[in-house]
Amino acid sequence: MNPDFLRYSCQIALPGFEEKAQLLLQKARVLVVGAGGLGCPAAQYLAAAGVGNLGLADFDIVSVGNLHRQILYTPEDAGEKKVSIACERLQKQNPGIKLIPHDIRVTSQNVMDLLLQYDIIVDGTDNFDTRYLLNDAAVILNKPVVYGAIYQYEGQVAVWNIENESGVKTPNYRDLFPNVNASQIPNCAEGGVIPTLAGIIGCIQANEVIKYITKTGELLVGKVMIFDAQTLQSRIIKIGEVTGTHIVRLTETVFVPEISAADLKRELQENAVELVDVRTIEEREDFNIGGQHIPIDELYNQINDLDKNTKTVFYCASGKRSAEAIKFIKKRFPDAPFFSLEGGLKDWRN
Repeated sequence: MNPDFLRYSCQIALPGFEEKAQLLLQKARVLVVGAGGLGCPAAQYLAAAGVGNLGLADFDIVSVGNLHRQILYTPEDAGEKKVSIACERLQKQNPGIKLIPHDIRVTSQNVMDLLLQYDIIVDGTDNFDTRYLLNDAAVILNKPVVYGAIYQYEGQVAVWNIENESGVKTPNYRDLFPNVNASQIPNCAEGGVIPTLAGIIGCIQANEVIKYITKTGELLVGKVMIFDAQTLQSRIIKIGEVTGTHIVRLTETVFVPEISAADLKRELQENAVELVDVRTIEEREDFNIGGQHIPIDELYNQINDLDKNTKTVFYCASGKRSAEAIKFIKKRFPDAPFFSLEGGLKDWRN
């Protein structure tokens, strides 16, 4: 055995794997987008398995409230850049591979250049805009994507955009979800998530990457696996053999103006800003920081009643729904001085 492969001896011993599969892993270029609940376990096992070139893309910082599922970080890392910490830890875990940090927010302006550098993409994102953006860019560039998603006790995994034997592409994310109203779907901060689910789904994503690179096993192509952490049952839903979409261009990224909790607290003392709470009445009664209450479902019918000349900050539990509100408003009134509270009331309380 190649002495450099000693740490991989157990996987090389697998029937049908051997050193030739390990060489494929060594030459592979894998990008993990999102160094959070899914990205941490996926990247950790890809690094351990010997993926030779492993890129991580994330622009966020470590938050104590996410440590229960983001297993590469410690409380001492709070406030530090996720991608830097993750690459440092993974490099120590396996000094024989190359870790490439991408400390960026993935947008329509940089996604094509980013994906071009890699063979396969792991989608560990937690928002629909980036998920659709990765999907569409990958389709245009003919790159496969290993999709994963978690919410409360349920997780999903699928492999998108593989060329089948007939030279036709298999389904992608838009075949499963043509359009999603992101404002109506809570994220982990709002809806909750069992931490072990992130590890399970992230590991399955890593497993699909290894299968794709080494050409072993049957990929989750043309179907989506749904896993229930409470019952430990899973089911496979077939989507189809070929894609029904025709993606030729990217949706331009809409930038959401944000304001930090610290800056907002200061401006409120100066009476220089108005507030709009876009949460439900139940959430508002539980806790709020004042201002108008316009649930996001009603906001779309009241958009013309908003004061377009006054600086206004929209807020929710995590910043997700308020960001969706700003995106919608900016399409109608691009110059309105409207902002989303970064991190929502979660950051405000912290």
